[in-house]
Amino acid sequence: MWPDNETERDFLNFSGVADTIAEIVVQANGRPTSIGVSGSWGSGKSSMIKLVRRSLEERAEDRSSSFVFVEFNAWLYQGYDDARAALLEVIATKLAEEAAERKTGIDKAQNLLKRVNWLRAAKLGAGSALALALGLPPTGWLGSVLRAGTNLASGNGDESDIADLEKGAAEAGDAFGGLLKPKPELSPPREINAIRENFRQTLEEIGVTLVVLIDDLDRCLPPTTISTLEAIRLFLFLERTAFVIAADDAMIKHAVRQHFEGVDDDLVTNYFDKLVQIPIRVPPLGTQEVRAYLILLFVENSDLPEDAGEAIRKKVCQRLAESWRGKRVDRAFVESVHANLPTELIGRFDTADRLAPLMASASQISGNPRLIKRFLNALAIRMAISNAQGVGVDEAVLAKMLLFERCGNPKAYEELMRVVNEDTGGKPRFLGEWEDKLGAGKEAALTEQWDELFIREWLTISPKLADLDLRGTLYVGREHAPLITPEDRLSSEAAELLSAMLDNPDMADRLKERLAAVPRTEISIVMDRLLERARQEQEWGTPPILEACLAVVRAHPAQGAHLAAFLRERPVTQITAGIVPKIADQLWSRDVFKKWRESGVSPPVKRAITIREKNGDVSV
Repeated sequence: MWPDNETERDFLNFSGVADTIAEIVVQANGRPTSIGVSGSWGSGKSSMIKLVRRSLEERAEDRSSSFVFVEFNAWLYQGYDDARAALLEVIATKLAEEAAERKTGIDKAQNLLKRVNWLRAAKLGAGSALALALGLPPTGWLGSVLRAGTNLASGNGDESDIADLEKGAAEAGDAFGGLLKPKPELSPPREINAIRENFRQTLEEIGVTLVVLIDDLDRCLPPTTISTLEAIRLFLFLERTAFVIAADDAMIKHAVRQHFEGVDDDLVTNYFDKLVQIPIRVPPLGTQEVRAYLILLFVENSDLPEDAGEAIRKKVCQRLAESWRGKRVDRAFVESVHANLPTELIGRFDTADRLAPLMASASQISGNPRLIKRFLNALAIRMAISNAQGVGVDEAVLAKMLLFERCGNPKAYEELMRVVNEDTGGKPRFLGEWEDKLGAGKEAALTEQWDELFIREWLTISPKLADLDLRGTLYVGREHAPLITPEDRLSSEAAELLSAMLDNPDMADRLKERLAAVPRTEISIVMDRLLERARQEQEWGTPPILEACLAVVRAHPAQGAHLAAFLRERPVTQITAGIVPKIADQLWSRDVFKKWRESGVSPPVKRAITIREKNGDVSV
C-alpha cells in the first residue's frame, strides 16, 4: 500500500521545477516575491512545495541564517478558526521563536506578536460592538457582562448575574491579557500599518528571508480562500518575504468570483495576478512519466534494500530528464542499473508498461499521481483478498479489469459482468475477435457501448481476456458489483442436476425422472447454462453436451423450442450428418432441417435428412 500524501522523494523529476522556484527566491536577494504553483487536485503540488523547501535549504550557505520557513495549510483551520488571523499568528509566532533562538530582534518580534493578538481580540469584540451600534442585544462575554450589570443596577439581579460578571471579567482578562497597553489612537487601520512596519523591522534585525509555503488553498471554501489571500496581501511586497502558493488557479478564481459577486472575468484575473507575480504549473504526466512513476512505486513497495531503491530512483529521475531525446524508462532500463531484481518485481514492471499508456490518456485518471496511487492501492487490496481466500487471481488480469471498471463505459462493464456470470467457463468469449483484430492493428466493428477510444486501446493490452475465466476476478472485486450467477436462483436439487450434467453430459439421460420434477422456471435456467456450454462446441454431430440438452427436452418438451432455436443458429459448416438421427424424433426437428437446407449445409447432411424423411423417421 502507498500513503496518499505528499512526499519529499521525487519520483517524477519535479526537482527541476522545484530548483527553478528555489533559484527565483534566491536570486530575488530579499526582494518581495510571490510564486503560484498551479495544478489540479492530486497532481503533485504539495510534493512540489516540499521539494522547493528542500532545494532552498540545500542552497543556503548557512542554513540556520538564510531562510525561515512557515508552512501553512488553510484547509486545517476551516471551520475552526479565521484563516486570516491564523496565518498572521503563525507567522508572528514563528518569528518570535526564531528571534529568541538567535538572540536578536526579540523585542520587535514580541511586539509584532502582541499587535497580531490585539487584532484577534478586536475581532472577538467586533460582533458585540456592531450589535450595540445597531441597538441589538450584544453577544459573547460582553453581552453577558452588560446584561448582568443592568439587572444588578435595577435591583433585579441574583447570584447568577454576579457569576456572569465574574466570568465575564475573567474572559475579558484572557482576551486582552498580554496585549499592548491601550494607545490613545489605537485602531485596526493603524495597527495594520504598524504590523507591516514591525514585520519588516523584525526580518531586517534577524537577518532572514521569510518563506511562507501555502498549501491546500484550493480545498477551502471561498470565504476561507479569500481570508487567506487577504492575509497574504498584508505581507506582500515587503522586503525579505517570499510566498509560494500551491493551488489550482481555476479554484482560486472561482472563490474570487463567488466573493465579489458580479465582477467580470478580467477583474477576477487581475485580482489573482496582483497576488501571484510568477505563475508556474506542475508539469502534466505523459506515458513516459506515468510508467516511471509506476515503476518507482513498485520499487518502493518491494523487498529491495532502501539504498538500492534510492539509487534506482535517482537513475530514473536522471533518465526522465533525457526523455525528450527519446530515452525510455522501462523494465530494460531498470534492469540495466540494478542487477538481480526480484522476479515478482520484474513482473510488476511489465504491468506498468501495459497500464501506463491508458493511465496517461484515460480522462478518469489523466496521469494524476494521486489517482494512480489510489488505483494501485485498490489493486493491492483485491490481490490481498484473492490470496487470503485462495482465489488465485492473476495480477495482470486483475489490473486490466480494474482499469476497465474505473475508466470504461459502465454499460459495457455491466455487459462484461453479465456475460462472465452466464458463461459456464466464466469467459468473455465475445471479446476474442475484437482482441485479435485490434491487437493486429486491424479495424474491428464494436457495438455501441463498446465503441470508445479507451476501450479500443484497452482491448489491445495484454493479457487477452476472451479465453480466461474471470469469475475469480469479479469475485474479489465484488464491492463494485456482486457476482450473481444463474445458479444462485436454483434450488439445491436443480443446481445438483446441472452440475452433474455439466460434468458428465453423456450420462444425463439417467436423470430424466429427477429432471421432470424440477420447476419450469428453474429448468429454463438449467437449459441456458447447458447451451452456454454447448456454444463452445465447434462440430455438431453427436457432442456429449447434446445428450444433456435432449435429456432436458424429454423431461420438459417445452424446452424443445429453446434447443431448436439454438441449433438453427449454428454455422452450417459445423453441422455433420451424425446429428440428424439424434434429433429426428423430435417434433421441432423438421423446422431445424428446413433451415439447414436453406442455409446450405453440406451434401452428406442433406442426404441424411432426405433419407430420414423418405423412411418416415422425421416427426411431423
